Amino acid sequence: MDSSTIINIQKKLLIWYRSNARSLPWRGLKDPYLIWISEVMLQQTQVETVIPYFHRWIDRFPDIKSVAYAPIDEILKAWEGLGYYSRARNIKKTAEIILSNHVGVIPSRPIDLIKLPGIGDYIAGAIASIGFGLDEPALDANGIRVISRLYDFHGLVNKVANKKILKENLRTLLPNGCAGDFNQAIMDLGSMVCLSANPDCESCPIQRECMAFSRNTQKDLPVGKARTKKPHFNVVAGIFEKNGKVLIGKRPTNGLLGGMWEFPGGKIEEGEDHNTALKRELEEELGVNIKLRDAFGEYKHAYTHFSVTVFTYFVEIVEGKPSAKVAEKIEWVDIRSLNDFPMGKVDRSISNDLQEKLDHASSVDSV
Repeated sequence: MDSSTIINIQKKLLIWYRSNARSLPWRGLKDPYLIWISEVMLQQTQVETVIPYFHRWIDRFPDIKSVAYAPIDEILKAWEGLGYYSRARNIKKTAEIILSNHVGVIPSRPIDLIKLPGIGDYIAGAIASIGFGLDEPALDANGIRVISRLYDFHGLVNKVANKKILKENLRTLLPNGCAGDFNQAIMDLGSMVCLSANPDCESCPIQRECMAFSRNTQKDLPVGKARTKKPHFNVVAGIFEKNGKVLIGKRPTNGLLGGMWEFPGGKIEEGEDHNTALKRELEEELGVNIKLRDAFGEYKHAYTHFSVTVFTYFVEIVEGKPSAKVAEKIEWVDIRSLNDFPMGKVDRSISNDLQEKLDHASSVDSV
């Protein structure tokens, strides 16, 4: 693009942004810590979902030090429901590194930021441009869509080399001293106007400069890898109940839902029925032989790359004493205290239903 076109894009987009910017609780903040937290929360999560989490987070963890010193279970509990729990673990790791290696001050340069756990190219650019006012590009999924169309770019956007091309295209557009606002303008344009399926080109402030619009290719862009069907797994889980307490285990730190608490169980293998699968899983995980009592409930959940149906049963120990053979640790927990333990959505649903069952039984007994 020539310089006059770039200047037109800068002016038009910034004018549009000043009148149409989304009202978000982290907008207008210049605290790099708060910018960092908001951007991590926004990864693969809708804005409406993030807003209450952001408010609760900054009330509980107002600065780097409060995160670094907090127990990991408290961090995970504050994050519960947002998913992608490695993000929360990385926030704590990064806070500890910043406190010990950077005297509690978040680095300003992307080259230093991307060395920290959980901070990739986009978040580094967002912190640098929005939090520190540096002229650095920040290219999220919305930005990739806008820049792909603006330049009529037909390369696969999930390829590293192509993302670098798009990032450099964005860099050439950045107005000196206004990169933070311009990056956010690109994000908002992608969120509100330059939509994925049906772009509202008639409302776009930079329609005249958009190469894809002039060539009628906007609906073909960006070019991404074809989606494959998610696999589905059937899972069984056991509820050990004794004197108003249930047995839960803490998942290993590394891996899916690392550090979260769960009811023990696992995938049903080919050829197994629920009884056989649960007996095998609980022997492998806890070293006990069990028998099934009553079915408790069926729970469905979709993760990013797969989905599950979890079948839960009350179980009774026939032989052995439970020990943590797979989990980081196990605990017998009062049913009324389950809310104190961070859990994924399925296990939280199970714990809520157990609480409801207990409350119902208590109300019946009191009549």
